[in-house]
Amino acid sequence: MRTKCILLLTTALTSVLFLSCDSTDDTIECTEDFSGVLASAEEKLPGDWVLTAMTADTEIDLTDDETANPSTDLFAQYEDCQKDASYSFGTNRTYVYRQAQNTADCTNQVTLGGTWQLSDDTLRLVTDCNLSSIALTFAEDDSAFMFTNSFSIADAEGKTIQTSVTFTYTLTVQ
Repeated sequence: MRTKCILLLTTALTSVLFLSCDSTDDTIECTEDFSGVLASAEEKLPGDWVLTAMTADTEIDLTDDETANPSTDLFAQYEDCQKDASYSFGTNRTYVYRQAQNTADCTNQVTLGGTWQLSDDTLRLVTDCNLSSIALTFAEDDSAFMFTNSFSIADAEGKTIQTSVTFTYTLTVQ
């Protein structure tokens, strides 16, 4: 299970990255970092957001436990290293995404950073010339945000299943 699923969280983040650099005369024009004062609609985002759920549209059995127990709750089937993901958004428009940083002995550690902007519930992230746009849905009280991506996931038997996965990040109390 670990080798099949270890990159799902990283894939979720990188699958929404779209290269936004133009090449003209062998020079690269990068997307500029976001800057400036936060708009009132953006003030709900600064803080630390922790991955708390991953739900698939299709039942999948990721556990190699010799029991057929498919579920749409992927989060419950993952090991601690795969569940350990978070975003930190600063009021100065900087962000850091961390994976597998708070769990011992994780081999899939990832740290990405850059700048952010939130407009019409679309989160835009600039990281090293790359611009990604992620459509977010916020909980009614703004305590969580969700986004959905499509994936091909290999189940415990190696069968590839196409499904949409919704990731939920919850704001931590500080």
